[in-house]
Amino acid sequence: MPDETKPRLNVLLAGPRGFCAGVDRAIKIVEEALRRHGAPVYVRHEIVHNRFVVESLERQGAVFVEELDEIPDDGRPVVFSAHGVPKAVPEAAAKRNLFALDATCPLVSKVHREAERHFARGRHIMLIGHAGHPEVIGTMGQLPPGAVTLVEDSAHAETVEAPSDLPLAYTTQTTLSVDDTADIVAILQRRFPDIAGPAKEDICYATTNRQAAVKAIAARGAELVIVVGAPNSSNSVRLAEVAKRAGAARSVLVQRGAALDPAIADGCTTIGLTAGASAPEVLVEEVLAKLATRFTLAVEEVVVAEEKVVFRLPPGLSQPGVQPDAAE
Repeated sequence: MPDETKPRLNVLLAGPRGFCAGVDRAIKIVEEALRRHGAPVYVRHEIVHNRFVVESLERQGAVFVEELDEIPDDGRPVVFSAHGVPKAVPEAAAKRNLFALDATCPLVSKVHREAERHFARGRHIMLIGHAGHPEVIGTMGQLPPGAVTLVEDSAHAETVEAPSDLPLAYTTQTTLSVDDTADIVAILQRRFPDIAGPAKEDICYATTNRQAAVKAIAARGAELVIVVGAPNSSNSVRLAEVAKRAGAARSVLVQRGAALDPAIADGCTTIGLTAGASAPEVLVEEVLAKLATRFTLAVEEVVVAEEKVVFRLPPGLSQPGVQPDAAE
């Protein structure tokens, strides 16, 4: 029986939300390495941008480090994060004969190979992305210094200088705002009409789908959109931005239910709820449980796409029956 003392709150639950295939693969790589080789398994940087996930893996025996020099020469596995790493990192691991496992998302690896192909054809690369993000550091680190120019936003695209003696190409970080990136690309194409682009959009299917779902719930009248995700998760931060641009009066980013004050929804009739690609579903359930302490919830899932993408594990960890990498 509904608690008549609590106000009713409609919750539009975005679909898809939460884990993408690349994040799921990265976590499985660490878990499978632990299962096969025991603890410790070293991981360079956060495997994905989510403290709940990191702490869960730590309890299983994963040890997170910032750099390879923190890892002893004892033959233990070391995993590179889903965001990708500069070429210098696996090269350094190979020199030390470290047992390295690469958890780079295959869609990030696609961007790396794309940048290398453009460079091999003599092009200077314009990389659309956020300075300091691990994925950007990894992509720029595939090529020699000076081969890539970072373009961070539309204003920068209007003023960025390009080498006058080289043809140009652009590529992008996989977790950007779809709309913002389209604006930046349009500016670069106007300023540099011959600039080459990717054969297929670099922003990944999961980022695109999650942003589309947020737009759909905002269009349904969500006055507030709650995004479950970490503040250093690019795709999660973009979801909060997209929600406001799509018409939600407010959007908030929370890491888990314990961090949410349910009173934030006071006065709302309808809210939206989603999760970034590195946030597990259990954290969405936590938020719903926290909201239910103050409201009688009516939850409706708003699905804009079905995701069936599965990425196989790297050689040495592959599971029988898992199909080759596939993307929508």
